[in-house]
Amino acid sequence: MVKSYLKFEPSKSFGVVASSSSNIVWSSKDKTKSSAGQAVVAANEEVLVWDIKKGELLSRWKEENNRALVTAIAQSKTDPDLFAVGYENGSIRIWDSKIATSVVSFNGHKSAVTILAFDKTGVRLASGSKDTDVIVWDLVAEVGQYKLRGHKDQVTGLRFIEPEPVVQEEDGEQALMAVDNEGAEGFLLTTGKDSLIKLWDLSSRHCIETHVAQSNGECWALGVSPDLSGCVTAGNDGEMKVWALDVVALAASAQRVDLSQSVNFLHNRGTLHRSSKERAVEVIFHPRRDYFAVHGVEKNVEIWRIRTESEVKKSLARKKKRRKEKLAKDKKGADVDMEDEGADDINKAEISDVFAQHVIVRTTGKVRSVDWAIQQGSKDLQLLVGSTNNLLELYTIVGKDKLKSKTDVADYNKALGVDLPGHRTDIRSLSLSSDDKMLASAANGSLKIWNVKTQACIRTFECGYALCCAFLPGDKVVVVGTKEGELQLYDVASAALLESVNAHEGHAIWALQVHPDGKSVVSGGADKAAKFWDFKIVQEQVLGTTRTTPKLKLVQSRILKVSDDILSLKFSPDSKLLAVSLLDSTVKVFFVDSLKLYLNLYGHKLPVLSMDISFDSKLIITSSADKNIRIWGLDFGDCHKALFGHQDSILQVAFIPHNSDGNGHHFFSASKDRTIKYWDGDKFEQIQRIDGHHGEIWALAISHAGNFLVSASHDKSIRVWEETDEQIFLEEEREKELEELYESTLTTSLEQDADAQDENREVAAASKQTVETLMAGERIAEALELGLSDLNVVKEWEVAKASNPNLAPPQRHAIFMALGNITAEQYVMNTLSKIKASALHDALLVLPFASVPMLFTFLNLFALRSMNIPLTCRILFFMLKTHHKQIVSSRTMRQMLDGIRVNLRQALRKQKDEMGYNIAALRVVGMQIEERSVKGFVDENWEEEEKQKKEVRKRAFASLS
Repeated sequence: MVKSYLKFEPSKSFGVVASSSSNIVWSSKDKTKSSAGQAVVAANEEVLVWDIKKGELLSRWKEENNRALVTAIAQSKTDPDLFAVGYENGSIRIWDSKIATSVVSFNGHKSAVTILAFDKTGVRLASGSKDTDVIVWDLVAEVGQYKLRGHKDQVTGLRFIEPEPVVQEEDGEQALMAVDNEGAEGFLLTTGKDSLIKLWDLSSRHCIETHVAQSNGECWALGVSPDLSGCVTAGNDGEMKVWALDVVALAASAQRVDLSQSVNFLHNRGTLHRSSKERAVEVIFHPRRDYFAVHGVEKNVEIWRIRTESEVKKSLARKKKRRKEKLAKDKKGADVDMEDEGADDINKAEISDVFAQHVIVRTTGKVRSVDWAIQQGSKDLQLLVGSTNNLLELYTIVGKDKLKSKTDVADYNKALGVDLPGHRTDIRSLSLSSDDKMLASAANGSLKIWNVKTQACIRTFECGYALCCAFLPGDKVVVVGTKEGELQLYDVASAALLESVNAHEGHAIWALQVHPDGKSVVSGGADKAAKFWDFKIVQEQVLGTTRTTPKLKLVQSRILKVSDDILSLKFSPDSKLLAVSLLDSTVKVFFVDSLKLYLNLYGHKLPVLSMDISFDSKLIITSSADKNIRIWGLDFGDCHKALFGHQDSILQVAFIPHNSDGNGHHFFSASKDRTIKYWDGDKFEQIQRIDGHHGEIWALAISHAGNFLVSASHDKSIRVWEETDEQIFLEEEREKELEELYESTLTTSLEQDADAQDENREVAAASKQTVETLMAGERIAEALELGLSDLNVVKEWEVAKASNPNLAPPQRHAIFMALGNITAEQYVMNTLSKIKASALHDALLVLPFASVPMLFTFLNLFALRSMNIPLTCRILFFMLKTHHKQIVSSRTMRQMLDGIRVNLRQALRKQKDEMGYNIAALRVVGMQIEERSVKGFVDENWEEEEKQKKEVRKRAFASLS
């Protein structure tokens, strides 16, 4: 009989506040009106929405089958509930934050999406990727419109430039030029790591301007001012370049076909220097005020201010005055007047006169991403900062207008933060309480106690650099071993440090374990000694009184000296043996009572990092940095099996601690290769590979009941994997792994073939073959074959029926009968309409040309019966574009197209008439409502006042272009 095993599946993930793989987005929409706002952040493969004031998790966006890291987030300007999220595998999903579900998914990039941007109307999305391509997506039709190629390295900045219709001077008054602005698709500004800044015309889909954005190598960030009058690019060595963008000329060029002389819309206005020499990561302009934030990967964010026109003029006047004084000294008064003429001209001002550094915000951790926090009714400057150390902070910055005098220096303060639900550093050790309800996680600087069921952080303690931890019997005290050689005891209930013992004189404590009888603990460290500590309750005098209070103390009872540093140690469950692994790659087993050597285990080529002993004290497993797991017998010390377990160092191994289902010799291993593996220690076979983490897995803990395990990784997440009722059969698991391997190679090989023809073109189709599109293509081909054979059967029956009216209906395919005796064309239409709009084009590309006549036969029937005309047209036009040459050269296909044209025109005319009738009716209804309602009164002076306000608000930036 084939042995089956039970499957472990992911159930919970916690411990991440914000991962450093993606940018963060501030969202001010608030249903309760009580919160300060929301932060939308990446948490490995999920997106989290935090209430920044309460520090609560409001929503978690996750798809079951998606394991790719989130690498970019963008919020729609028109619909604040819509967010675009880019992933490491090149896919993009549009999420609706109201219902926390993915509405549309796109696949077009070959590698990680680096930046996303919505257009003004929110119907288009542009995405830049590490594969150097920029793709423009249509969110209404749910398709990729086209791919723009021009950058030679990853795209680092992206922004739609959609100028307003041109304003022309008429008789001294400004009037809007009557232009049909609907045809204009606007422009796109992109920067890449290849140090280029490019301006693309989206109407003609080509690059109209290219400049070198950074003189010192790479361009890492692009920030565009809200009024589109200019932009700032930033790169290495703290260099920032300011560019003026001629929006008026750009808007005018959109209306003209022929640009006779080459016009430059982007002008280099000069270079600014940040105080830090690190490479920049982001430049973000404030949407409403004259500030922008820029930061690199250091622990600060620089806030720069754009000076007002009057300030720039004052600065120029001061400079002019100084020049005059200098010239007067040099007795060159003759040149003074010549200098004066252009001195007041603001357009001639140096860029350092226009931009001033406002304040440098010092942050707790290294900055990964920032966003301006804009709240209703609040005039404060607020900046949301996401750090690389799993932290969110909100800073309030004092603006220039709030400073009382010129000498005052702008200040800032940390207003709010989300830091409790996660560690700042990698978790090095995990320990579960005896009832499996609490989890202790220890990292450099902090120890946290979690409720496993609710994933809430119950306690946070400050500790040293923790390397190992364990719950003491009773689950009220946690003991921690640190890199500084201290054993620290923490009381969970009172959240206090009970005692700290300098156990190993400054040498790191790599391992500790509580004795199975619960009365003592053993610690092993880099001082080549294992020390045994007994728990004693000592009556300690309360200071200043005669009273005493009981206190838990650690008292050293014995010491075991060994030849090298101790990396791991383990008691056998029957408490007779103690196994110790040393830095010299050996494992020594001692008797606990006499501390005499019992066994030496030789075999590993590199040090043993972890080990465990089975519940019956018969087997010991050791895992090493040499990527091998060895299973040894504890009776003779013989190696039963050496398993090549992982692709990198194996950091943790652990047996299931009991034998309820005959699984006492089953164990788990966790490695730097980001996987956990489930093994059968009797049959020496891998049962299951558990994927999910995005970094090396440092710690592993198995529940005492054996029904779940907890793992902690470099990606800052703590994940719980629960045993399910689903059975695993080893053969099926092997087949599944091989299939995954085959599918990944299949899609990559297809991708290379398809793209080879238009490698050198600037514009290409935004397509990418995935397993989903291949399967959809196969479904279409299958439906076409079934449908065509059915059409032929029905046709033959109809011909025969003409001569024999009493002829019985033909025997149709079982599928058609099962679906309620539907027609062949209805079956094909159902198959086509079930395919996602975003995957349809790629699915149709899978069809060979031999299937195209079959498809056209059905398209003709769809047109004839007016079935889903939008989808019919979409498929027809795409197929005509794709197979144009073959269709033109085929006589039979041309006849077919004539029939389709006639039928489709009739159907479209009918739909057009219907729509025209409906629109006219709506207009009539609208007019009737308007007549009944109160007439709207317009203040005549209102427009002029608005215009004046706008001119006052006009940035100094605008006048520089």
